[in-house]
Amino acid sequence: MESNPQSRDSANNTQNTADHIQTLEGEKAVKKLKDLATSAENCFFCTNIKTGLPISVRPMSVQEVDDEGNLWFISMIDSHKNDEIERDPFTQLFFQENKNSGFLSVYGLSEVVRDQAKIDKLWNPFLKVWFQNGKDDPNIGLIKVVPTNVYYWDTKHGEAVAFIKMAASIITGKTMDDSVEGKLKV
Repeated sequence: MESNPQSRDSANNTQNTADHIQTLEGEKAVKKLKDLATSAENCFFCTNIKTGLPISVRPMSVQEVDDEGNLWFISMIDSHKNDEIERDPFTQLFFQENKNSGFLSVYGLSEVVRDQAKIDKLWNPFLKVWFQNGKDDPNIGLIKVVPTNVYYWDTKHGEAVAFIKMAASIITGKTMDDSVEGKLKV
């Protein structure tokens, strides 16, 4: 069997690699990052990356992806996670929008920030579940993640079209992959 440089790694995948791999840059990359990160309910926020110890993982919700592509989280200043960031700022974030699409991997540098105006902007009443003293608690801070390497997996035409193509693929025996993936250069 000859190797086709235009096809992906599966012998039965008929989708052209050029149609499947899409690196996005600039505003398009930031838009895709915002769409995927903010539509996912949570992410796995991983610290302790470079220490040689097992990484620390916890679920967190991104509060904002700004126009530069930075991700903002609200956190208690005295948390163990913030201590880990102070020692090792390398951070990995994993997002999943739904079970079939909208996956995002963000690697970057984190910093703990104290900025009451930004906390006021990002605050919403649901955060009181974790921050009982409200947005004016002196122990509330922010984590800013500046992405250095971002990769996404998604569908080209949305989940409904992807589902129809998957069903048609099962019936016809032909690959009808609607996926797209690539780097986001923010």
